[in-house]
Amino acid sequence: MLLPLLDDSDPAMRINASYALATAADSGHTVRSAFATRFAKEQDPMVRAALVLATAETTRAHPYQPATAWIRELWQDRTQAPEVRLAAAISWLCLTDEPALDALHTTVGALATEERARAMDVLPWMAAAGCGEPGLLRCVRHMLHPDEPEPSDDSWA
Repeated sequence: MLLPLLDDSDPAMRINASYALATAADSGHTVRSAFATRFAKEQDPMVRAALVLATAETTRAHPYQPATAWIRELWQDRTQAPEVRLAAAISWLCLTDEPALDALHTTVGALATEERARAMDVLPWMAAAGCGEPGLLRCVRHMLHPDEPEPSDDSWA
């Protein structure tokens, strides 16, 4: 029922559909294939980022090496929108046990601005990760800089 919503005219609907579909049982890879098909024709960078995150979530539940390799290629692809590259970098870190490459640190460091992180909070994955700060920045801190302290909400601390 949700698959047709990936082609809805409203980008927010496409984002929300991908979020809902990412948790679907997908042993036949139907959902992952639908994400790839939509990604190939999608023009909106934020929806493309959502499709990457959805693919990663599906792949984490149902491992599929070609999807992991595709996501790795995306964060390295300078022709992709920054939002797509950041979503791919976070996704790749969630899918692999490999250490973060220096190139990944450099890419994320250059692209993960405060403004972009706030904009990416329209993605349900990022909004859920936030806990009082932009989700992207929290993901970056936890995944790439685990020794950094949590930001304090107490301005008197």
